[in-house]
Amino acid sequence: MAIAIVRTKDLLAVVMLTGIYGLLSASFFVVLDAVDVAFTEAAVGAGISGLLMLAAITMTGRTEAPKRHKPLLALLVVFITGGMLIYGTLDMPYFGSFDAPVHQHVAPRYINDSMQEVGVPNIVTSVLASYRAFDTLGEVAVIFTAGIGVLSLLSLPRRRKSLQLDKSSDESKKDQMHEQHMVLRIVSKILIPFILLFALYVQFHGDFGPGGGFQAGVIFAAAIILYAMLFGLDTARRVFNQSLIQLIAAIGLLLYASVGVVSLFNGGNFLDYNVLAADPIAGQHLGILLIELGVGFTVTAVMIIIFFNFAGRREAQQHATEQSSLELINSPELINSPELINSPELDATELNSTEQKGESNATRTL
Repeated sequence: MAIAIVRTKDLLAVVMLTGIYGLLSASFFVVLDAVDVAFTEAAVGAGISGLLMLAAITMTGRTEAPKRHKPLLALLVVFITGGMLIYGTLDMPYFGSFDAPVHQHVAPRYINDSMQEVGVPNIVTSVLASYRAFDTLGEVAVIFTAGIGVLSLLSLPRRRKSLQLDKSSDESKKDQMHEQHMVLRIVSKILIPFILLFALYVQFHGDFGPGGGFQAGVIFAAAIILYAMLFGLDTARRVFNQSLIQLIAAIGLLLYASVGVVSLFNGGNFLDYNVLAADPIAGQHLGILLIELGVGFTVTAVMIIIFFNFAGRREAQQHATEQSSLELINSPELINSPELINSPELDATELNSTEQKGESNATRTL
């Protein structure tokens, strides 16, 4: 399936195959008892990645552009990098070896002592949110930085007032889409509240089962993106304020870092939750709850920011194309140019509409 994804030129088929590949990978992780990893793969690989790639296809087109050169240099760099990585693993213990340090020291420590030290039944949550909370903070910072990067590169200036002239035509298009996707919209209206409710369950049940802030944030964002795809970007923007979403992205990261700062003020190490309450176990629960909430805030907001900016960029391109076409048709040079009028490339329909608009402009002038 991976080879088929690489060789397929139809990008829509590639998105479908990628979703199936992610779902199969999640199934393999379930078989290997890595349920948390399977949950993440299902939410990201088979969920929100497909939605974001569909939004990207609306900008690039459905068919892959033909290759104009052979990327031999890039292929050589890939082979060299892969060879160096394989060479670096030669000194490591064999995969699954019982004598490996991870099986002698690290894994037994987490399995035997995490319940007494952290008090959370889900060992994966104990590792990610407590033992290696500093690494997770870095990952959240990377996600936040990605959102800022998308905002910097794709953010658009506010629409001009002149663009509102086509509001009536946009409304007619929306009405037409509403009639075409009536069943899909009604079904999604019924399902989206349950998706959001499930995201809240995943957010606050991560201590006791698979889940956590990252998975919950992705599911929450997928529901909102689905709403935007079915009901239109303008409607989604009216429901979900973009400035508030950007603020939530920053609040999530600040909440995570603030837990570490509070730990320092209470006499502990950075992100040492034991000092957050009189009982160390209660402090661990409180710290994990807060940082998971911060992760959920940032992941949700950044995913929505990425989609809104990609989709907004596509709308702006379409609108700019329509505006340039209208300006070209209304141009007096075009109307009075005999070369363009006699040109066989000029369609008869466009010629008639051009003449009619020229007459109306002349009437307004008189």
